[in-house]
Amino acid sequence: MPAPHGPGRPAATGIRPFARGAAVLAVATALLTSLVGVAPAASPTTDVADAEVQVNAQASLGRLSDTARGVNTAVWDSHMNDPEVADLMKAADVGAMRYPGGSYADIYHWETHTAPGGYVAPGTGFDAFMGTVRATGAQPILIANYGSGTPEEAAGWVRYANITKAYGAKYWEIGNEIYGNGHYGSGWEHDDHQDKSPREYARQVRAYAAAMKAVDPTVKIGAVLTSPGEWPDGVVGEGDPGDWNNTVLPAVADVIDFVSVHWYAGGSDTTAADASARLARLPGGLREVRSQLDRYAGADSPDIGIALTEINTNTGGARLTARPNGLFAADAFMTALENGVFTVDWWNTHNGIDRITTVDGETDYGDMGMLSSGACSGDVCEPAPNTPFHPYYGMKMTSRLGVEGDTMVAASSSAQDVTAHAVLRRDGRLSLMLINKNPDAARTVDLAYAGFTPSATTPEAGRYARGDSDITALAAGEASASRVTVPPYALLTLTLEPRAGTGPGSSAAGTPGTPRLDGVSATAARLSWTSATGAARYLVQERDGSHTRLVGEATGTSVTLRNLPPGSTHTVHVLAADASGRLSAPSSPLTFTTGIPSDAACTVTYRRDTSWGNGFVSTVTVRNLSDTPITGWTVDWDWPTVRQTVSSGWNATFHQTGSHVRVTAPDGAGPLAPGGGSTASFGFVGANDGPNPDPTAFRLNGAVCSSG
Repeated sequence: MPAPHGPGRPAATGIRPFARGAAVLAVATALLTSLVGVAPAASPTTDVADAEVQVNAQASLGRLSDTARGVNTAVWDSHMNDPEVADLMKAADVGAMRYPGGSYADIYHWETHTAPGGYVAPGTGFDAFMGTVRATGAQPILIANYGSGTPEEAAGWVRYANITKAYGAKYWEIGNEIYGNGHYGSGWEHDDHQDKSPREYARQVRAYAAAMKAVDPTVKIGAVLTSPGEWPDGVVGEGDPGDWNNTVLPAVADVIDFVSVHWYAGGSDTTAADASARLARLPGGLREVRSQLDRYAGADSPDIGIALTEINTNTGGARLTARPNGLFAADAFMTALENGVFTVDWWNTHNGIDRITTVDGETDYGDMGMLSSGACSGDVCEPAPNTPFHPYYGMKMTSRLGVEGDTMVAASSSAQDVTAHAVLRRDGRLSLMLINKNPDAARTVDLAYAGFTPSATTPEAGRYARGDSDITALAAGEASASRVTVPPYALLTLTLEPRAGTGPGSSAAGTPGTPRLDGVSATAARLSWTSATGAARYLVQERDGSHTRLVGEATGTSVTLRNLPPGSTHTVHVLAADASGRLSAPSSPLTFTTGIPSDAACTVTYRRDTSWGNGFVSTVTVRNLSDTPITGWTVDWDWPTVRQTVSSGWNATFHQTGSHVRVTAPDGAGPLAPGGGSTASFGFVGANDGPNPDPTAFRLNGAVCSSG
């Protein structure tokens, strides 16, 4: 049987503080100081630790959904419905299973269970798949055939699944990687449509959504997007009004319920260190997807979810089943979930043997599956079918960290090779996962907490390290709430009990609803949220990394934040305080960006002329609208991500420090005439390693400008 090796495709086919009243701030700060327990990083010994991890239990990163952990399944996989699969996935708290398998979705016909031009294994039909889904306790994510199907065929599948069989299948994507249909020059995705443009895809998404929701109005429809910063993001096809996302989204934002993106850390020669480093690009990409949704869906944006329906280290070849990819899996699942997705689906359950290498003293089978397919290459064979590879244990370890309804909270590490993720459990406990990416040395880590005071009880601890055949419980005394040692190339979780009478569990107030943005201007934002039982007052906090600061408070369920900088981005959440001042768990966060004043004394037009994935050319035009001429101008902006840079430019002098760019008028430049009587234009070649969002605010000689 041929085993597909690529990401969702067959082997034969080739990514500032708010100004507040001093009195109010002083009172509120005093309140918080009295309530927020801060446990110092005290150590039971005098040895110096290698790293310090700070956890802020009040810095909300969102809640875990019931579909948080997911896997892909494929109709060419003869082992996809083995009983062991359901048992293993249930043990790892897998809540989503995607079918019928990446690019096969665009040649697969559900009713006949055929995929012309591809291989379909026996026993992999839809009903058999749903048996595995139900045995796992998961939900299906189904891909309607766009490439060779019709809206009517998709509607028939909805009818069979949810009316005839009452499976309650909620999530339905329209096609797989449709942007890979050849429209941008590279084609691996089957697409029979004569028009392969993003405009035609958007038109068809509307037709699919109408037909499918006419059968079952409760289904959730997902549109395929490119991942910002990954090809073909930023590429504009001939005749298109914009790139894929900026063409599709404005046309479908009113009919979709979620968007689907894929993310792979690199190509077939990506090393473990490469993949880990590139994972730092993922949060920016996901933030840009949300920004695009905000732009085109407006107030409805919070109702549109983001699904990361394929992820792995690389797109096939090597270094896939070994221990480093297990560490990557744990880190990647949590990184994506902490940055606003509702499901992360690993590619793949089983995939098939490929390039054989040795990694960390073990055979790596070049297999993108979580479980062995039992295949052979020459005289080298994988373990017995359904033997878990290291990525399975990475995913399973995240289930020790938190489950549906638990709140992800901020954690930061002082060491580059130690990553931390934390979850505030619904019962008031705090769980922490540490990932030691150093293959040669153990790391001793001191632990400190804000918003949580651990009890003296020995924490529950689990480890997955060299020599472990599964997640292994630590013996008493091997870990404490203040210090733990993580072996080299290992995962470790701690679950801590709160000190009696502390933490959200001791508060009579429930958790408030996620704040919504009711209105925003250049300098103010009005927020509202659903009330919490037992709440006497509400505190609004802004998060900056793993730190939080109080920015507003109210006795009701709304507040207006004022004196915000124009064009600035803020992430806020709400806590409820009961009559005694004890605080609840934090709500899920809201991120918003303030606007630009419409009556500004200048305008700046920023136009991206062309882009090619990791580079671009832009032109900036400046106009002075004030009553006096401006001589010797400067234009300033800040890049939204740290990986955007100016490489070279013309008609001005460019200087970049960090993410800040300053452009100075060239020698001999004439004045900018008042009242918009003249303009100054300059251009540059830029580079982006990851997403490439436009700057949100420009300043001319320090004054904020409107967008031209």
